[in-house]
Amino acid sequence: MLRKFINESAPPQSLLSFSIGRTVPLLTQSEMSECGLACLSMISSYYGYKIDIASLRTRISLSGQGMSLNDIMELGNHLDLASRAVKCELSELGYLTLPCILHWDLDHFVVLTKVNKHYVFINDPAIGKRKIRLSEASQSFTGVALELTPSSAFKKQNSQVKMKLSQLWERIEGLKRSLTSLLLLSIIIQFTALISPYYMQWVVDSVLLNGDKPLLLVLTIGFSLLLLIQVAVNALRSWLILKLNNTVSLQMGANLFHHLLRLPIRFFENRHIGDIVSRFGSMTTIREMLTTGVVESFIDGIMATVVLIMMFLYNIKLTLLVLSFVSTSYLVRLIFYFPNRNLTGEVIRTSAQENSTFLETIRAIQTIKLFSNETERQNMWLNRFADVINAEIKQGRLQIAENTLNKLLFGLESIFVTYLGATAVMNNQLTVGMLLAFIAYKMQFTSSISSFIDKIFSYKLLDLHFERLSDIVLADRENVSSRTMIPESLLGHIRFESVSFRYAENLNWVLKDISFEVMPGECIALVGTSGTGKTTLMKLLLRVLEPNEGNIYLDDININEMSLTDYRRRFGTVMQDDVLLSGTLRENITMFESNYDQERLHKSCQQARILDEIHALPMGFHSLVGDMGNCFSGGQLQRIFLARALYKQPQILCLDEATSHLDSDNENRINHNICRLKMTRIIIAHRHETIAMSDRTIQI
Repeated sequence: MLRKFINESAPPQSLLSFSIGRTVPLLTQSEMSECGLACLSMISSYYGYKIDIASLRTRISLSGQGMSLNDIMELGNHLDLASRAVKCELSELGYLTLPCILHWDLDHFVVLTKVNKHYVFINDPAIGKRKIRLSEASQSFTGVALELTPSSAFKKQNSQVKMKLSQLWERIEGLKRSLTSLLLLSIIIQFTALISPYYMQWVVDSVLLNGDKPLLLVLTIGFSLLLLIQVAVNALRSWLILKLNNTVSLQMGANLFHHLLRLPIRFFENRHIGDIVSRFGSMTTIREMLTTGVVESFIDGIMATVVLIMMFLYNIKLTLLVLSFVSTSYLVRLIFYFPNRNLTGEVIRTSAQENSTFLETIRAIQTIKLFSNETERQNMWLNRFADVINAEIKQGRLQIAENTLNKLLFGLESIFVTYLGATAVMNNQLTVGMLLAFIAYKMQFTSSISSFIDKIFSYKLLDLHFERLSDIVLADRENVSSRTMIPESLLGHIRFESVSFRYAENLNWVLKDISFEVMPGECIALVGTSGTGKTTLMKLLLRVLEPNEGNIYLDDININEMSLTDYRRRFGTVMQDDVLLSGTLRENITMFESNYDQERLHKSCQQARILDEIHALPMGFHSLVGDMGNCFSGGQLQRIFLARALYKQPQILCLDEATSHLDSDNENRINHNICRLKMTRIIIAHRHETIAMSDRTIQI
């Protein structure tokens, strides 16, 4: 039935599964190419070795091309999971040991969790849980599956690294003090609410029955003052919440954005921009729970406990009846929690995918229009948007069902409490005023306990947002620390010693055993056919990438021992994918320096031969530009980028095809200006004129 595909390293007994009641956890991929890691993490966690994708990511170097089946098997061996790759037909999936990994759509991996006569159930790292008809699955399943089962050395353990609420809490100044003030104000409000039912009881039992008008006046004045206090404290509390929310938003946003900007470039290269935006947006939900949510849940819990004691003092039988309905309501919430959690995750994921498609479409609008691809792109976005709407509809239906059951429960509760309470009044066990007060307390209790239960489940749902935000928070920053100070009078002497680099362990070497030396003030040209690693070599020098082997030295100091920020300040760069930022031309060239040097600005633009064209603009240096909207040609943009690099007054200049879009006259004049610069220059070029102006060439 099952034909062997690669090997059969697992012993027969390890391929059997007798697990009962376990479910395969759903883990979604953060990077575009890590579906294999996500699938492996799901199966490992299913068998008891809980490990997150971020931890697996540190054990293997992945490129944007992802993992092969053999890579997954090798990494599985490190987790003591025996593997067996098989080739099988769709009808033979039922004979596989589940859960297993399926090769999907020729470029993707999913986890098969269940199969029956009509459907296959999969955990898709890119989408979520899916139930697919066999006829539809046949269009995606490639016929290759991978069984992974525990070997004899397999041990259950928990290696997951999770972000905790305290990690955000500790970074926010004044949060605990503000929360304490908020807590005290909330206690005052709840205390006044606790006394309020006595007004109705005393009016009914003492005033109406005895006709005591003076007491009615005293009660009216007293409770009016109590109301004024409650309103004033509530207004103060609302102001404090507004202030706290905005303060926390500012500090959390600043802390998170500070961390995000200091992550390595490969973090951004491996992710969709919409997904990063969506993960950053999870901060809003967490912020609300950090501020009002924590205090309100604490107050609701205390209030519910105190009111419950008051209810027991009035009538034990009625209180137990209320508790039985509240307990039933909690069970209803618990039953609906897991489906709601899955659907909430689906809404978040589909929204991120829709957002990515939308942003990608806007950024590539020129290409889309030039290829008359508007209709296809519209349909692609519409499908993503429909996925969001469908997920929200499913979640809405679930919430309607849950709310309907709860309304029915609390409606029946009110009917039964009123019936039994009226019976108690007729039996002289309660007065009319006591019954009215009990009903008021009952309403306070159900409101507080329902709010408390809602906060508990909302807090549990925060795991989804913590999981998404942790992809940013737990990511390692670039190593900016230094053990060696960079001398101010840097010579610019560069030395590569046996440097080798590849983008992943499963890929070929891009650069192998590269050694060369650039003397101070020398101008060299890196030449070679496209794809030989010239840009990669420059990124290694700029510490955008790190070599797998060998070392790079600047003035005989290993560059890894230098402060990254200070190191990059010494370089002026023009890369192939440079962009303008939203702002004026002057701000872009000076990189938004507040105290910029006007003379240096003009000189750098003159050296890049763009000064006259900027002066010809109606607003000159104050012309507004952006990453997408500008009126400059490709050649003009390159000269603006060159002016930006020269404005830094760097000690080393790196140019990657910096003049490829220029006419020959401008290129020759700019090359002449670059030749006169007293600094080390490293140039990547294909044009003979640019290569000729270098002191020597290095073939890559």
